[in-house]
Amino acid sequence: MPVCCFHRSTPRETMAWSESVDTLLANKDGLAAFRTFLKSEFSEENIDFWLACEDFKKIKCSSKIAPQAQKIYSEFIHTDAPKEINIDFTTRDHISQNILEPTLECFDDAQKLVYSLMAKDSFPRFLKSEVYKELANKQQNGNQKRWLPFL
Repeated sequence: MPVCCFHRSTPRETMAWSESVDTLLANKDGLAAFRTFLKSEFSEENIDFWLACEDFKKIKCSSKIAPQAQKIYSEFIHTDAPKEINIDFTTRDHISQNILEPTLECFDDAQKLVYSLMAKDSFPRFLKSEVYKELANKQQNGNQKRWLPFL
């Protein structure tokens, strides 16, 4: 993953990504860097699903809930879905039963599981990755040069 692609964030923002997965996900560049990292680990379906759920919960028009729920189900939940997420049978079965009459909360349990997986597993690996270390070092060095031109 080229570091150049995530240089728009300030050094403070880049370093803040390490505070929590929420801080990382709330920053556009942090989200892009994390997505690229997940892609390198062949697990980008997790962030894609989480983001799809975030968008889904913002639906205002009730007539759009069912089609969007079906789209998320087909893409991430259904067995053999193109971006099938790794969730337990009980959660998958519960969603499968409720997809005929979906609510804005129908994916909440699966989203919590995926978030937990990212927070406890992927996020710590991201912070230890060479890419994040290189980006953080580049940001720090660039910041030092900017503020201490005589060094």
